[in-house]
Amino acid sequence: MKKFFKGVKSEFKKIRWSTKKEMFAYSVATLFCVIIFALFFAGLDVVIAAVKEVIN
Repeated sequence: MKKFFKGVKSEFKKIRWSTKKEMFAYSVATLFCVIIFALFFAGLDVVIAAVKEVIN
């Protein structure tokens, strides 16, 4: 068990953590993509609803 935690500790030292600036850029990119996909699917929903209304 002790060996396992020593291994975990050594692996954590190898991690390169993101800077605050990088995290901000990643967060903005993620929010941008989420908004684009939300708008796309909302528009697709409106189009499909309109087509269903025309068919009925």
